[in-house]
Amino acid sequence: MTTTVNPVLRVAPAAPAEAAAHFRAGLAFHTDVSDVAAALDADGDPGFVLVDSRSTEAWDRGHIPGAIHLPTALVPEQAGQLLDRSVPVVTYCWGPGCNGAARAALALAELGYRVKEMLGGYEYWVREGLAFEAWQGRERRAPDPLTAPVDAGGCGC
Repeated sequence: MTTTVNPVLRVAPAAPAEAAAHFRAGLAFHTDVSDVAAALDADGDPGFVLVDSRSTEAWDRGHIPGAIHLPTALVPEQAGQLLDRSVPVVTYCWGPGCNGAARAALALAELGYRVKEMLGGYEYWVREGLAFEAWQGRERRAPDPLTAPVDAGGCGC
């Protein structure tokens, strides 16, 4: 008799301690749109600086209020003028299909900054119905029910 293992379990899940270490490490490197929005909306200092690593054209189309514009290619020459090494940095780019935020985070880490990447990027910020700024002023779009279910009060994470 031949036993077929489904594709999910073809490689066995990690032991619980290994899985916990992996996911704990991931949270040290990543944050998400909802957590960034909550921190920025809270009274006082959020404890980090938000950096938009996209091009000037992308920044002008829209960016997260309060973010600093620092394109990835300019990190080595401009980070020291714009950022304080004692303050953690959160980077973002267009969205999940873009690795600009990861490249900016790497460049900042190599310069001695403590840094996290915001998963989802600008795309998910807008899709979750959060306010953004563009050259014509502040805007907000209706939340996408696939990313921010209105009846469920968000993802419930």
